[in-house]
Amino acid sequence: MAAALLANVLYSTGFVLEKRALTTMPSVSVRNPARLLRQVLGSPLWIGGSLALAAGFGAQLAVYRTLPIAAAQGIFVSGLVLLLLLSSVLLGERTSGRERYAVAAILLALLMVVLSLNEENDTVSRGAPVALVLTVCLPSLAAGLWLYGAAERRAKHRHRMPSAGVEYGVAVGLLYGVSSLAIKGVSSHLTTQGIGGALVDLLRSPYPYLLLFTGAFGLIMSQAALQRCRASLIVPVCTTVTALFTAVLGTLAFGEALPDDPVRLALRIAGTVLAVSVLLAMPKHDGPPPQS
Repeated sequence: MAAALLANVLYSTGFVLEKRALTTMPSVSVRNPARLLRQVLGSPLWIGGSLALAAGFGAQLAVYRTLPIAAAQGIFVSGLVLLLLLSSVLLGERTSGRERYAVAAILLALLMVVLSLNEENDTVSRGAPVALVLTVCLPSLAAGLWLYGAAERRAKHRHRMPSAGVEYGVAVGLLYGVSSLAIKGVSSHLTTQGIGGALVDLLRSPYPYLLLFTGAFGLIMSQAALQRCRASLIVPVCTTVTALFTAVLGTLAFGEALPDDPVRLALRIAGTVLAVSVLLAMPKHDGPPPQS
């Protein structure tokens, strides 16, 4: 639990620091990743944010070794409250009433998922069939890249209202969902005994390569999206998609069984449906800026 809460603080701080650094940079683009990397690596503030995110990754590894996937995601999403507070104080971003209601509904949905857990019966899986992991991950990566590209093409149309960031958030969330499953897979290979053999087994698995791919593309895509859209909207959407993806598909892929109790099963299903419904209902565009 302590590691999960620490991960929340590190991730929220990291995203806000990166967003603040990006606001002072020239426009970045996924079409020129080398230029994007030169710009962000030249910013001490951005580097501080990325180090916070990297530390959050380390905390996440510890969480996945001790908590079921669904429970971990429920705790991670609670960090949205801290993210909204930091984005308001440090970035001056204001969320609309509709968006605040949406975030509250998302937190309620994930609370329902957490309440569906049973410490006595829930088990922490240590592995998953490679074929099943790839069947889940590869189409999700393709969908995330396609959705991001589609959002980029629509954003170029003239006279189009500025995007609120929902499409970008969903696209990046899919990549980070795959990354989260890869982190879970890496954690299952970590051991204090037979380190050499564990390392060989890890390198033979798809997890380090999924992490490299999602890390590289997720970095480029998320930085461009953060620069164009409000962190107070895009990060909650991204976090929710990642959490749902990991909790639902990760639970199935790693064989962490669904609740036997009808009430707990209903809570888990209802929480998932509520979160997806909120995402579908969120505004796709920001309104025009107020007239001075």
